[in-house]
Amino acid sequence: MRTWLLAAGLLVISGVASAQTPLSDRLKSIQSDPAALKSALDAGRKASSFCANCHGEEGVSKSVEIPNLAGQNPAFLLEQIRKFASGERKDAFMQGLIKILKDEERLQIALYYAGMSVPPSRADAAQAAKGKELFGKLCVRCHGDQARGNAEIPRIAGQKLSYLQTTLMRYRDGTGIRNNQLMAIATGSLKNEDITAIANFLTQLP
Repeated sequence: MRTWLLAAGLLVISGVASAQTPLSDRLKSIQSDPAALKSALDAGRKASSFCANCHGEEGVSKSVEIPNLAGQNPAFLLEQIRKFASGERKDAFMQGLIKILKDEERLQIALYYAGMSVPPSRADAAQAAKGKELFGKLCVRCHGDQARGNAEIPRIAGQKLSYLQTTLMRYRDGTGIRNNQLMAIATGSLKNEDITAIANFLTQLP
């Protein structure tokens, strides 16, 4: 049971039950049209200029505490943008920035960052080996064997080590910053060293 819960919930900032919106249909339409996609990617680079201050010009974060956006599924990114805008995800800074974006800009930004590649980070080899075993037991069912997720489950491969550690600990410790009942239950018995091992494994994945 614990295995399923962690796999279903890790960084599930969105949740599997994310609502379909008109923007999601627009996203699919753009993805199916090469010319529209190229135009959206070009526009996304420009629209994401203010995001780059923290998340990096190509979606690779400049801070260990701020997540990479590069390589993330565009549908997942778009849903997170929607949640910040609606207040479902709480962050005053992010909410303020996202509210000034038009719907089309949100789409363009999501597509632009999704098209960027994530350079793997260095990790402790022994920790990564332990983390691989834990990941196989707890996370692979939903995140996939390469930890790249899907439209509803986030990519966590190549994510920042510290960000992964902090996020898991927040779920476990019930700080209120990360509110997800499944994750709270699933991470409740994880020791700090388990979290460190999982984070080390994930951060070095391409």
